[in-house]
Amino acid sequence: MSNKKRSQKARTKKKSTLKNKLINVLLTLMLILGLALVFNGQIKNFLVRWMSNHNRIENVTKEDIQSNLAKEADFDFDAVISLDFETVAKARLYQDQLYVVGGIAIPEVGLNLPIFKGVSNYSLSAGAGTMKEDQKMGEGNYALASHNMNDHRLLFGPLMDIPDPSIETPMYITDLEYIYEYKVTVKKYIDPRHGEIIDDVPDKKMITLVTCDYSGNERLIIQGELVKKVSTKKASDQMIKAFDLEKNSFY
Repeated sequence: MSNKKRSQKARTKKKSTLKNKLINVLLTLMLILGLALVFNGQIKNFLVRWMSNHNRIENVTKEDIQSNLAKEADFDFDAVISLDFETVAKARLYQDQLYVVGGIAIPEVGLNLPIFKGVSNYSLSAGAGTMKEDQKMGEGNYALASHNMNDHRLLFGPLMDIPDPSIETPMYITDLEYIYEYKVTVKKYIDPRHGEIIDDVPDKKMITLVTCDYSGNERLIIQGELVKKVSTKKASDQMIKAFDLEKNSFY
């Protein structure tokens, strides 16, 4: 075989090898993309669950809360978008922008979430957010918002399972100084334009929880009245257990 033919054969073989490599890379990328699309929801839910657990009140201190209360936060609820994978992934990356100021627990429906300052899209990817800048636990109308992911185990999804208000289901919030117990008095759906639902009501100490219904066209509202305010050092075992806290950690 002449040198010219050998050279042509080598070039042809090299091109064929390169082509096969490119095809393999392309197929691999398509496979990864396909898997990402198929498991997008599962991955998103996993990240939400991880962030919620990581930021729960059992993992912060009173000093953390006091520091976070002084941080700047976003309270523009109209700017909140649907919870997509990109938002959740960014929230995971920007953990330093999640300012834990408390915790909320409703044992009846298995809810135990961190409370963040403000309602940024990142905050609402991992827990409940405070809707008014000047609100205080145990005073006025303490308003919290979070997403409903059509999963009764994540974020405010468990609110769908709260029984009739006549049952007076207990709800707890804490700043690690005190635990505030409320009883459910209202469960209803409203038009999203009724923002006044979170306004203070004269002579009332209450809580309002806001989330979307399954369609996203209405808001599910859970409201409760303050029953009592108890120092964490004197809280009942039931209150402490609601947040997965250790009672001896307050002494």
